[in-house]
Amino acid sequence: MKHPLFITNSISRQKENFVPLNPPFAGMYVCGPTVYGPPHLGHARPYITFDVLYRYLMHLGYKVRYVRNITDVGHLESDADEGEDKIAKRARLEQLEPMEIVKLYADKFHEAMHLLNNLPPSIEPNASGHIIEQIEMIQKIIANGWAYVSHGSVYFDVIKYSKDHDYGKLSGRVIDELIAGAGNERRELEGQEEKRHPADFALWKKAAPEHIMQWSSPWGNGFPGWHIECSAMSKKYLGETFDIHGGGMDLLFPHHESEIAQSKGSTGTAPVKFWMHNNMITINGQKMGKSLGNFINLEQLFNGDHMLLEQSYSPMTVRFYILQAHYRSTLDFSNEALKAAEKAFIKIMNSFDVLNNLKPSDTSSVDVLSIRNSIYQALNDDLNTAIVISGIFEATRIINSAEGRTEKLTSKDIEALKSIYEDFVFGILGLAQEKKTDSNELDSLMKLILSIREDARQKKDFTTSDKIRAALEKINFVIKDGKEGAAWSRA
Repeated sequence: MKHPLFITNSISRQKENFVPLNPPFAGMYVCGPTVYGPPHLGHARPYITFDVLYRYLMHLGYKVRYVRNITDVGHLESDADEGEDKIAKRARLEQLEPMEIVKLYADKFHEAMHLLNNLPPSIEPNASGHIIEQIEMIQKIIANGWAYVSHGSVYFDVIKYSKDHDYGKLSGRVIDELIAGAGNERRELEGQEEKRHPADFALWKKAAPEHIMQWSSPWGNGFPGWHIECSAMSKKYLGETFDIHGGGMDLLFPHHESEIAQSKGSTGTAPVKFWMHNNMITINGQKMGKSLGNFINLEQLFNGDHMLLEQSYSPMTVRFYILQAHYRSTLDFSNEALKAAEKAFIKIMNSFDVLNNLKPSDTSSVDVLSIRNSIYQALNDDLNTAIVISGIFEATRIINSAEGRTEKLTSKDIEALKSIYEDFVFGILGLAQEKKTDSNELDSLMKLILSIREDARQKKDFTTSDKIRAALEKINFVIKDGKEGAAWSRA
């Protein structure tokens, strides 16, 4: 390839040159959502990260099959082998069928992904639609001696497996520590007495008669474990070994660690060449998540309806905010950071409008090619979107300087700058120009608001008057009172 790509492989903890197993084809699997609630800001990061990777791989000429699943069964509350199925619990609370819950929140997820301008995956399999494949994989694992049946459930024998394989290599967990921790904390929990060892994990769980979601199997009625789903679906659509498996860093253990064990236990080979993990979005240093109750739904971000938000933020502002940080670094939520992202995004988009109206000079004072090369270098260095954006800001500086006549751009320079926007801003970063409010409509709306405020002032209702001014200032409108009435402008 013209531009060699290096990505950090989580299993080696090193940057490695990406070379697919079967070029020009590349296979990528990303763990999708468990659809039992609305998508939140923490969901946005992995899917934006791997959307950028998907776009860049195609830009480099690879024919990519991108598989992202929907988990609609088997994900228990503890993320392990205890508790109630998350979807079944929500269905019980809302008095709906589980598949009604799945449809409701899968639709909300897809709507949010569309607003964030994420490309749809090539294939999006549901776990509940691949029960046969999961049962077949479990049967192979049992036949190979790495799992056992206990009281109608099937468990992976972690201790036996670890004698010949590195269980814990991906996550850095030491098996002795896992054994000690599991023995001290979880022996008394439901289902632990079925296991040969507390570190073992479920491949198939026996269902109680009242359990809403269950299927027949060689071991009786039950449902699949959370981890086996991704192993079965990735194998079906990408083969026994494929190129890239992505997800959030919170999935390193136990989910991805168990995926490796299951796949090796079934086929005898490692399932993935490159493991990639994005870091977390935090609030005050704590991971954002539904289970912690500190999350902000994407819909709330888009309409500003949350106690932690001072205003609404557009989907492209949210996307830009996430891309400003390297995917492997933590990203702490704050209104200040989102406001700064909004301002920076608007600046980039406004510069593109300026670029389209620039008149070329006969001579050039800039080197646009160097900007393009620096952006490629950043993308090839572990998908460093933060550095990519700094290169784009250099392009905006040149554009604005050319408008002010302090830089000179030839027609060739202008076309090269347009290609930077098309290839990188709109293409690989996936940013899009947002619909602007018609200026006449906005002016009419503001005149109406100011007339309501003036009525309040005439009635000496300064509380309402000040409240309107403060609300407008929060969304970057400045109100100036004069002898002839109030006037407005953008901040």
